[in-house]
Amino acid sequence: MKYSFKIKTLGVALMAVSILSSCTGDFDEINKDPNSLTEDQLDATLAGPSFASALYAGIHNGSYSSPGVDDQGTWGIATGILSSTFVQYLDCRYGTERNAFVNGYEGRGWTRFYTVAVPALNNAIKASEGNAEALAVLKIWKVFMYNQMVDAYGPIPYTEAGNGKEKVAYDSVEFIYTDFFKLLNEANATLNATSVTTVASFQPNDRVYAGSVAKWRVFGNSLRLRLALRISDKEPAQAKTEAEAAVAAGVMQTNDQSAYFKASNITPNNLNMIVNSWGYVMTSSMESILVGYNDPRLAKWFAPIDTGVYRGQPIGGLQDQFGTTKFSAFNNDVMGNGAAGNLSESKNIEIFMASENYLSRAEGALNGWNMGGTAQSLYETGIRLSLQQWGIVDNTAINAYIAGSTLPTLPNVLTVYPTLDLQDIPVKLPVAWSSTEANQRTQIAVQKYLAIFPESWEAWSDLRRSDAKVIYPPLNTDNNDPGVGKSLMKRIIYVTNEYSSNKDAVTDGISKLGGPDSGGTKLWWDTK
Repeated sequence: MKYSFKIKTLGVALMAVSILSSCTGDFDEINKDPNSLTEDQLDATLAGPSFASALYAGIHNGSYSSPGVDDQGTWGIATGILSSTFVQYLDCRYGTERNAFVNGYEGRGWTRFYTVAVPALNNAIKASEGNAEALAVLKIWKVFMYNQMVDAYGPIPYTEAGNGKEKVAYDSVEFIYTDFFKLLNEANATLNATSVTTVASFQPNDRVYAGSVAKWRVFGNSLRLRLALRISDKEPAQAKTEAEAAVAAGVMQTNDQSAYFKASNITPNNLNMIVNSWGYVMTSSMESILVGYNDPRLAKWFAPIDTGVYRGQPIGGLQDQFGTTKFSAFNNDVMGNGAAGNLSESKNIEIFMASENYLSRAEGALNGWNMGGTAQSLYETGIRLSLQQWGIVDNTAINAYIAGSTLPTLPNVLTVYPTLDLQDIPVKLPVAWSSTEANQRTQIAVQKYLAIFPESWEAWSDLRRSDAKVIYPPLNTDNNDPGVGKSLMKRIIYVTNEYSSNKDAVTDGISKLGGPDSGGTKLWWDTK
């Protein structure tokens, strides 16, 4: 399939828009022949529906309610089989668990991003011309959704994506990050100066913050803090400046500021539709940490195989290596709490949690940055918010966890397969704050890994940046490329079709990557 990111008509984007807008009663208005519309017919009435589509597709979710446009398989392949497997939030039981790129899975998320999410975002921008507050929110969302892609692939089409050209240039990671900070700074300035409290054109369709200027501004500043930490090894001075500016401007501090996409029957939570039906299970890495820490989130996230007994599957097993051995599935606190048959409609989709900000600020404090608190206090507050997010509200239980001295444990699978190479437990520290900075950094990385769950795109980027030893290496690898083997995958390879339809550009992208188009080439910011 050939695609060149053009928007001559609004066909694909408006099909998605028509579906998403039906959540707010606009279906009949928007569900017309999309091919009869051209860009010059976009106006403010389409800003909200277009934004809704960009939000949903921008987090790699899709719905069977939009036939021919997208479906939940995008999440299952782009997120489940790739990033969630790389960080061992789940074992997908596909080849990617052995660090292999198979069956073209790396292309699903790429294609849907550039044929659904990007056109929808560009339509929203076009339809919002003259609305400063709306454009500021769109700048923030542009940074968020492109950040996941650039951190996954490296250099990507960015400035020219959707511009109508047959050949679309790739921008370097460094260039894109420079633009990210510029956009976030501009958005904060606009939203801080305005007296407008709600972006009216977005309010009916914004399933994250209902058009709230204050909440989108805080989201943007939180994103700025996240990206500042990402470049902290590459550009430490700039990282300090960006992080301190973000915290001073105001980042998420409470769970009611966290960003969720509100799921519905039209926009379901794809994770909850897929994980059990596709056979995804708990991993040995998650089991080791959660069981060893007596983590109260364990019972929220996973189901025991027997009363009180959890078993995670080791990543990287050979095909059929574990036969009919039973492993812990995901349970309904992750899957949703609605009536049977519509769990995916009741569980909102995690986008960005307030707890992450505190843990990022804790690391920033260790860097000598002004983060508005001590590293220990910020670390402990981040843990507290994450536990509360998952319904753990007993302060005695929360305090006991924060002060916990127990260590991660050997996985239960060793009782069945005692010769597996799992004796070297990755995490060797308790939850209770350590006395040495090196250990404190590892503890922050472990708790952030748990706090971000199940949003694996950011978890993968953070593990690559920090190089903290949090998860087991795969038991086996099918990828002997330099830098891969049994290590954490460094990036996703480019889509095969790009080599035929956009060859000069992808070749230039590889030169900007600075290494071969393989899973072992580190990105610009990944210096350790």
